[in-house]
Amino acid sequence: MYINFWYPICTSEELDEGKPVRAETIGVRLVAFRDTAGAAHVLSDTCVHRGGSLSEGQVVGDRVKCPYHGWEYSGDGKCAKIPSMNGEKLPARAKVDSYPVAEKYGVVFAFLGDLPEDERPPEPIVNEDGREGWRISGPIVFDIEGYFERSVENGLDPTHNEFVHPAQGAPSVADHQVVVENQEWGSSFEAAFGPYTQETSRQKIAETTGTDGLRAGSWHVGPNTLMTGIYLPKNNTFVQYFFEQPQSKTRTRIFFINARNNTLGADKDEYINSTFLNIVAEDRKIIENLRPFATPETMTKELLTPGDAPIVRYREHLKDWEKRGWRIDWQAVGRDRHDVAYAIPSPSRRESGNWVLDPIPVLPAE
Repeated sequence: MYINFWYPICTSEELDEGKPVRAETIGVRLVAFRDTAGAAHVLSDTCVHRGGSLSEGQVVGDRVKCPYHGWEYSGDGKCAKIPSMNGEKLPARAKVDSYPVAEKYGVVFAFLGDLPEDERPPEPIVNEDGREGWRISGPIVFDIEGYFERSVENGLDPTHNEFVHPAQGAPSVADHQVVVENQEWGSSFEAAFGPYTQETSRQKIAETTGTDGLRAGSWHVGPNTLMTGIYLPKNNTFVQYFFEQPQSKTRTRIFFINARNNTLGADKDEYINSTFLNIVAEDRKIIENLRPFATPETMTKELLTPGDAPIVRYREHLKDWEKRGWRIDWQAVGRDRHDVAYAIPSPSRRESGNWVLDPIPVLPAE
């Protein structure tokens, strides 16, 4: 797991209920709430007084109130009220980490790290949103009992479709057809698929598109945002966005948004989304039974072929982010989880010191 990237926290609908929402994300607990102006905020969930869980408290005006002793924290993370101090000047250390927030597409995203704004990866974006001739549906939220890297790699795998999704008529692709392109914060591939392995599915697509041709590809931004494009002839295109929230090394929550430029009626959303969720169920069964559960530390522990080039490039990106000192030291977190309340360092830590909560340990930068 890695700091200094954007992560989905919760849906906008959850915050609209007027209560604080807890999110388990990259090894820590976070609390999200909405203030009276409608702005969403994401803070560390641990009150610095006696360790109370802010997400178990309540929203009071523009603040979240700890259920243990009533301390109230504003959206900037600073404690604005300590009932027992009766109006005295509050301690400077009475603060928790507050994270940059972007709310869009019905999802609340937070930048979990301390990078200044001009050095951060781009905010999550659904490119087709607001574009004429496109329909956006979602978010649909579901959980996988698996590690998020394994989930992202599954989406970057062009050679599994024929075997994991046979009912969809998923075609085969040869190793040599897979070409990877690099981007600043990720990589992508696209491949032409065929021939089809199931005659009935080939006929079905031919009837709706006029041909049995198909191309598809996937790309990622950072370690946890995956996109897949399915390009059918006659300009019938589906683009799927998977914003992944690593909750632990054994559980991942995924916020799924689907974009399409065909069958645009809202009455078609349920059918189309359920079709893709059936595919997700097939992938989930594979991911939850992989061993080792997490991605191997070295590529020599799996026998990779040229068709795995997108996965190899993804792992190279992960190593690069590890060398920057962004990878969480999960062993240290697991060892100390009963004794230390960690926080993801926020940008405010670059501006001031004197923090109560320890920053989550990361592997040393090279």
